[in-house]
Amino acid sequence: MLQLQAIRENKEALIAALNKRGIDATALLDTVAQLDEQRRATQTQLDATLANANKLSKEIGQLFKTGKAQEANVLKERTTALKEESKTLTDTLNTSAEALQKALYQIPNVPHSSVPAGVTEADNEEIFQEGAIPTLNADALPHWELAKKYDIIDFELGVKITGAGFPVYKGKGARLQRALISYFLDKNSAAGYTEMQVPHLVNEASGLGTGQLPDKEGQMYHVGEDDLYLIPTAEVPVTNLMRNELVAENDFPICYTAYTPCFRREAGSYGAHVRGLNRLHQFDKVEIVRVEHPSESYNALDGMVEHIKTILRELQLPFRILRLCGGDLGFTAALTYDFEVFSTAQDRWLEISSVSNFETYQANRLKLRYKDSDGKSRLAHTLNGSALALPRVLAGILENYQTADGINIPEVLVPYCGFDTIG
Repeated sequence: MLQLQAIRENKEALIAALNKRGIDATALLDTVAQLDEQRRATQTQLDATLANANKLSKEIGQLFKTGKAQEANVLKERTTALKEESKTLTDTLNTSAEALQKALYQIPNVPHSSVPAGVTEADNEEIFQEGAIPTLNADALPHWELAKKYDIIDFELGVKITGAGFPVYKGKGARLQRALISYFLDKNSAAGYTEMQVPHLVNEASGLGTGQLPDKEGQMYHVGEDDLYLIPTAEVPVTNLMRNELVAENDFPICYTAYTPCFRREAGSYGAHVRGLNRLHQFDKVEIVRVEHPSESYNALDGMVEHIKTILRELQLPFRILRLCGGDLGFTAALTYDFEVFSTAQDRWLEISSVSNFETYQANRLKLRYKDSDGKSRLAHTLNGSALALPRVLAGILENYQTADGINIPEVLVPYCGFDTIG
């Protein structure tokens, strides 16, 4: 959430910066400015009314002490009127504050200066590519056919149990899935991230804190009776560990990693680009989250990118990195790098990770602050990334490591799963 002071002082600059997202935020920022002015004016009026009422109360006490009951009773009538006025002003203030908060929730984060202009994924900027794309035999299959051939993932059985987008992993497929989770967590822990186990359902305050609500409310599964949401990523519960916290400056960096299943309603359309593991309603992911001092957050972002590079190099998967353009940038992010692995059998790039710096945007919603060396309270920076999302990593392994005799397992995963081939 953008800070009100920044909107008051730099409204035109913010409008220009948000244009990089392909939106005209003029009307929205004007509304925020008007609501803020109304709220502050009401607060000033309320403060004056309460001060006047307190002053009269003291005068009434003095009058009763000196035997001037008649004069005291006259003032009591005035204090009654002031109490009614203050109640009305309080209701008006609460209404204004609620409207202001809702308006602020509608404003996306301001893109970092390095974010390229553009409105679609075609405008994203490729900044890195590594790894040789393997040459497969003429009979190479996409992963959904390999899964059926070797009986390691059953999409139809998932439909029977729940519906489309909920696959069942079987035998070596389940073991490979578990191996990837353990490998990712071990890599993250070795890099200094503290492993956490967190709830898979969160309350509304948590969704608001990280920005999934109200922006992505329709994409989240909602448990109506309990008013809880199934998490779309571990980012939500892990980042909310720090909600309403005031940390010391020397506590930075704060680094967490967690494995969770993830639930998303938007799995959507039909076609090869969403077949098999390409897009699911339920999937597994290992996440990394950092809370940083503002002066170090972009160095930390670069470090996260290098960390994920290391994982993909060990898996020996061809990958590239994109800097997302303004129009493709997530609502809460200031800068995002997407990692994509090349699926040789599908002849296309598959997104497997997004690594983002949110700067103070989430921290402002979370009321996550630190105390600097001068004793002042300031907003921290938050970052997160997938390290990694399993479905498309698994798809890339199955497709790129297939041979005429079966599917080889990346060497780094063999100790985790206990076999070196599927076949």
